[in-house]
Amino acid sequence: MSNEHPNIVLMQQLDLGNLAAAKDVFAEDVVWHYFNPNLPDMQGDYVGLDGIRSFFEAIGQKSRGTFKVQPVSTTAVGDELVVVQTRNTLTFQGHSTALDVVVVWRFVDGRIVEVWDIVPGRPAEAQDERR
Repeated sequence: MSNEHPNIVLMQQLDLGNLAAAKDVFAEDVVWHYFNPNLPDMQGDYVGLDGIRSFFEAIGQKSRGTFKVQPVSTTAVGDELVVVQTRNTLTFQGHSTALDVVVVWRFVDGRIVEVWDIVPGRPAEAQDERR
């Protein structure tokens, strides 16, 4: 028997490259909130699986298919939230970069209802230089 939090178990079923396979994990009206001061044209809310799919397609196009997500940590917070830290890498406008990202997932009745995807204003390399 696993001691993993049930929401983390649900998240392990996710393949953001194949959202159709995970449709039962998402509420029909799920909202993906995206904040990235370096991509103001991408900021905003993406509603439903079609909205989330369009978000990832746009990121894929902007990065010319180089966008990759590497999970760093996953923490359940209470019964509703899971906080995931990732290191995202991509090439954008000819520059390769890595970004430390926090994504907060909200669950209600065993389904993802809301996601906050928060990207800092500086690439991870610039943050590392300050340390």
